[in-house]
This record gives sequence, C-alpha cells and structure tokens, in this order.
Amino acid sequence: VQLQASGGGLVQPGGSLRLSCVASRTIHSSLVMGWYRQAPGKQREFVASIRSGRDPNYVDSVQGRFTISRDNAKNTLYLQMNSLKPDDTAVYYCKLKYGSEEFWGQGTQVTVSS
Repeated sequence: VQLQASGGGLVQPGGSLRLSCVASRTIHSSLVMGWYRQAPGKQREFVASIRSGRDPNYVDSVQGRFTISRDNAKNTLYLQMNSLKPDDTAVYYCKLKYGSEEFWGQGTQVTVSS
C-alpha cells in the first residue's frame, strides 16, 4: 500500500488547514489509520487515529482543535486542523497499521507563523 499525503503549507496562527492522505488501494474501515508529526529536532509523535466502531484518539495538545476523519469510498484520510499554533509546525505523516506492518506516507510540511 502506498500513501500520499498532501495539504500542508504556511498558515498564520489561528488559521486552518486540511491534510489529506490517499491510499493506493481500498483500506478496510476496521484498520487503524492515523496522523503523526515531527518537528525539527524532535521525535515523531502521535497526533490522531481513527478506526470504525471506536471514537477517534487525539494527543492532548490538539484535542478540540483537530478532527480526524476518513472517506472509505475515496480511500482517503483527513486531518482538519483549526486554531493552529506555532507549536503545530512540523512535517505531518499519515500511517496505516495492517497487522504487524506499518505503512507511512511521505509527509507534508505544516508551518504556522506570522
């Protein structure tokens, strides 16, 4: 499976962006998909995840500001990011977990700056 992330860019504090991650083939909704991010000089960290039948999970720092969703018909994962802060600046990666395997997208840069 190949994952293609897009939607990053430069935005002012308080602004919004929506990231997309398109999978190269159909992904069953029971599989966990998620978003991670890596800021300069820091380790990659979990941001949000989603699977059918369960509430989405979020890291505390984005709770209430970010919303993860997926469109199974389009094989696409989304991350709606509102009220962005400079601390949200990072490369954002999407991930699919399939059994013991993990598939990663190539990353999309999000920069929050005035």
